[in-house]
Amino acid sequence: MKCYSARYCMVILLSFALAIIYGLKVNYHVAVVAMVNHTALAIQEGRNKSAEAGEEDGPYIWSPTVRGLQLSAYFWGYMAAQLPGGRMAEDYSAKWVYLFAVAINVVFTLLTPLLSAISSWAVVVVRVMQGIGGGMSFPATHVMLARWSPPTERSIMSSIAYCGTAAGTVLFTLLSGFIAHGLGWQWVFYLEGGFSALWILFWVIFASDFPEKQKFISAEEKAFIIESFKEEGGGEGHGKMKIPWRAIFTSLPFWAIIVAHTCSNWGWYMVLIELPTYMKDVLNFNIQENASLSSVPYLCMFIFSLILGKTIDVLRVKGKISTTFGRKAATFIASFFPCACFAALCFIVKPTPAVVLMTLSIMCIGGMYCGFLSNHIDISPNFAGTLMAITNTIATIPGIVVPIFVGWLTEKDPSIASWRTVFFVTMGLYVLEIIFYLLFASGNEQSWNRAEGR
Repeated sequence: MKCYSARYCMVILLSFALAIIYGLKVNYHVAVVAMVNHTALAIQEGRNKSAEAGEEDGPYIWSPTVRGLQLSAYFWGYMAAQLPGGRMAEDYSAKWVYLFAVAINVVFTLLTPLLSAISSWAVVVVRVMQGIGGGMSFPATHVMLARWSPPTERSIMSSIAYCGTAAGTVLFTLLSGFIAHGLGWQWVFYLEGGFSALWILFWVIFASDFPEKQKFISAEEKAFIIESFKEEGGGEGHGKMKIPWRAIFTSLPFWAIIVAHTCSNWGWYMVLIELPTYMKDVLNFNIQENASLSSVPYLCMFIFSLILGKTIDVLRVKGKISTTFGRKAATFIASFFPCACFAALCFIVKPTPAVVLMTLSIMCIGGMYCGFLSNHIDISPNFAGTLMAITNTIATIPGIVVPIFVGWLTEKDPSIASWRTVFFVTMGLYVLEIIFYLLFASGNEQSWNRAEGR
C-alpha cells in the first residue's frame, strides 16, 4: 500500500504556505495592541487616563491613524503584486515565486521588532513588503493547482490548499495573543517567523513546477496526472505564452468569476471584520474575547469545505454532475446561506442565535474554495495565475471599502437601524453574485486557453 502521493504532498505544502502568509499578516493586528503605550497616548490626546483593562503599555506612542496606516499598507503591496506574480509564475517558475512570497513574509516578520524601533514608517515598509508576498501567493497557488491537480480531484485539492488561509488566520491569531501576553510582543514575530521558516526547507526539497520534474513522484502517479490533462488543454504553460487579453475580457464565464469573487469578498470581509463589531455594539457580546468560540466557525468552514469539495469530485467522476454544475452549486451554497444569515441578523436581538448564524455563514462561505475560486483553472489552466491575479485584485477592493462604509454608517448611529442598511447592501451583492454566476459561469475550458483558440 502506497502511503506517499506527490500531488497531495504538494497541495498540503500549498495549504501550509497560505496559512503562514495569512498568519504572518494577522499577527501584527494582535501584537500592535501590546506595542502601543496606551497611557502615554491617552495623555497626549488630552485624555488623562491609564491603559484600559486588557491593554498593556508598550514602547510606542502610535495614534490610531498611524496604526490604521500600518495595517492598510499591506493591501498596497498586495494589490500591486498580483498580476506580476501571476505572470512570473506562469512564464518562469511558480515554485520560486512561491518561495519568494513566503520568504519575504518570514524575513520581514523577523525584522519587525528591529524596524519598529527605528520608525513607525519602517513598519509601513514592512507591511508593504509582506503584502507583496501575499499578493503573489494566490496567483502562484492557481498555477501550481493547474499543473498538479487532475480535473477529477480539483475541487478537493483546491479546498485543501485554500483552507490554509482560514486555518492560518485562526491559529496565528490565537497563538499571537498567548505569546504577546506570556513572553512579550517581540516574541510574536521571532517565534512565528522562525517556525514558519521551516516551511522553506520542505518546499525546496519537495516542490516542483511540474510533475515531470518532481524527484519523488512514482512513475504511476506521474503518468496518471499527465494523462488526466490531455483532454483539458493544460500543460502548454511550460514556457511563455501570449495572453489573449481581448478574449479574456470579452468572456462571460470569466466575468462571472469576477462578479462572484468581488461580491463574495464583500460578504467575507463583513463576516471577518465587521460582524464581531455588530455583536459587540448592538448585542453587547464580544465573541473575540472568547478564543475558543471565535475559532469554531473557521473550524466548521475547514471541515465543510473539504467535505463539499470531495463530494463534488466524487459526483463528477461518477458522471452524476458536470464541472459547471459543481462550480455553480458550490458558489450558490457559499452565497445563498450567508445571505440568508444576514437577513436573519437584521432582526436578531440575542447573542446566542447570532453566534449560530455567524458560524453557519462562515462555514458555508467555505464553498467558494471549490466553487468560483477553482473555476479559473477550469476555463483556462494555462492562464489560471493571470486570471486569478485579475479577479483577486478587483476582489480586494471590498476589503478596503467595507470598513469605511460600515464606519460611515454607524459612526453617528450604531444602532440596529444602521446595521440593517449594512446587511441589506451585503444581501443585495450576494443576490447579484447568485444571479450572474448561475447565468454565465462555465466549468468548460474556453477556446482561448489553447494556441489554436487565439
